[in-house]
Amino acid sequence: MATNLIQIANDTEIKNRLEAERARLRKIAGLDQPKHFHRPVERAFTAAERDRVTILFGGFTWKHEDLIRAVFQGCGYRCEKLPVPNVAAFQAGKEYGNNGQCNPTYFTVGNLVQYLQFLEKEGLSRQQILDQYVFFTAGSCGPCRFGMYEAEYRFALKNAGFDGFRVLLFKDSDGIKAASGEPGLKFTIDFGFGMLNALHLGDVINDLIYQIRPYETTSGETDRVFREMVDGLCEDLKNRKSFEIEQVAPEWAKPKFKKNKVLRNTFNVFGKWHEHMWGKDYLSALHAAREKMNSIEVDRTRVKPTVKITGEFWAQITEGDGNFHMFEFLEREGAQVIVEPIATWVAYLMYQAKAHAIAKWPVNRPHRNPQWYELKKHFANYIGLHKKLWGIGAGQRMWNFFYRRTLKHLGGITHDLVPQVELAELAHPFYNQFARGGEGHLEVGKNVYYTVHKLCHMVLALKPFGCMPSTQSDGVQSAVINKFKDMIFLPIETSGEGEVNAHSRVQMALGEAKVKAKAEFEQCLSSTGKSMSEIRAYIDEHPELKRPFYHVPHREGVVGTAAQFVLHVSDRIDRDTGFWKRTRVPVRTPVTASGD
Repeated sequence: MATNLIQIANDTEIKNRLEAERARLRKIAGLDQPKHFHRPVERAFTAAERDRVTILFGGFTWKHEDLIRAVFQGCGYRCEKLPVPNVAAFQAGKEYGNNGQCNPTYFTVGNLVQYLQFLEKEGLSRQQILDQYVFFTAGSCGPCRFGMYEAEYRFALKNAGFDGFRVLLFKDSDGIKAASGEPGLKFTIDFGFGMLNALHLGDVINDLIYQIRPYETTSGETDRVFREMVDGLCEDLKNRKSFEIEQVAPEWAKPKFKKNKVLRNTFNVFGKWHEHMWGKDYLSALHAAREKMNSIEVDRTRVKPTVKITGEFWAQITEGDGNFHMFEFLEREGAQVIVEPIATWVAYLMYQAKAHAIAKWPVNRPHRNPQWYELKKHFANYIGLHKKLWGIGAGQRMWNFFYRRTLKHLGGITHDLVPQVELAELAHPFYNQFARGGEGHLEVGKNVYYTVHKLCHMVLALKPFGCMPSTQSDGVQSAVINKFKDMIFLPIETSGEGEVNAHSRVQMALGEAKVKAKAEFEQCLSSTGKSMSEIRAYIDEHPELKRPFYHVPHREGVVGTAAQFVLHVSDRIDRDTGFWKRTRVPVRTPVTASGD
């Protein structure tokens, strides 16, 4: 009994000592009085500062960034784009940021810090930088690190000595906000439609560059022409005159619009909408841009494998060290690249909003299991869901319509947006559409879509090292590849180093794609019964075939641009030959009278 009491006393003493030591360590670590994290309250960017504060932004392609900057400047803002993030920016992000972040975080955060340090070297004091510059970026929530970008920006800026630098956050849930007063960055009709045009123009132009450049006959001509063309579009977006009903209305109506604010605003909304989308000046700028691009001479008989780019949002659109300059490398290796438009991501967000509304409605509906005769409750349940679906559906149709409109006015040869419903259906056997994070089911859905519809020879998925949503997708892709045996799929994880190894892996997969493309071309050429010399001779006689906006009809089951082209040229030869055979009048030898 005494032994048991001694043992209990010893155990109690040990527990007390452990608790005391834990308390001591918690106090040293500052955990004895835990505090909840609150978003820092920063100095607002107000309307009074618009004339002297420069908005910084970045993270897109140079086409998107130039056009977006033009819209900012056209709306009266001072705006500059950040340089393309490089390895030095990545290292700066790692130096000043937290451990364990994905490389888009390090590249983008380090790029901002690097630019502010450049401003300091140019002679600006830190206080001047804090007062005269703000950073505009997208915000998000969710299970991946993108939801922590804002906090990471603030943490790195503080560590780099720029504590208090203002970060403006745009979120799909609450738009652009400032802490108090009239916000310096204000969402207006002109700003909204201008950004819509800039994003769609950037997507279509980006697609066009990668369709035309691999087949240009004069090296460097595509880059030169597109730079001039984008500069011209930027001038139009920046200098466009804003529509105001009080300026264009008849004299007798101007007093009415001046007195009635609701009437004035209503007419201004529809007038600005029409001017931005169908205005004569804007359409003329698009047509002038199309003519410039159509001056490039191309040779579509070059056999090139088609590579579709998918993966994490930032890694698949950046054009620098952040994805190992992968687009440039693929083109050097003889491939044609199909890039992913930003518009697909917006379409995905709208599709997900609609799908979530339907899935959650059994819980969110106002009336549970009404009786059959309770018509009012049935109607309330029906209209409560469908008015939300109608609103989202209208947004989807408008988004697709405006994208196709831009596509049409810029030549009509770029790829349309992939149907979101089909992507979800194709991905569903492998990946649940409600699994959140990154691009969700899109990576799997795009891989299957572009394979089953024979739109590419190879799919290359670019994603950051350690990206959780993309890692999940890669795990699923093994099952996808087992089902579609002819699929060439390669995931590449990007980081601040390892470019040579990544390029080597791409080269091996691209070798297989080249074999597929060459075999497909030879089979198509053989089916025409014509030689390449005949095809080329016909092309030389018809110079319109050397123009990039000459439309080549797509044939089901044929992937390569060269294969599609020789089949079309063969059809034209057959048609022209048949026409001349039908219309040519046979020449008869005249009969001369004999001497008898």
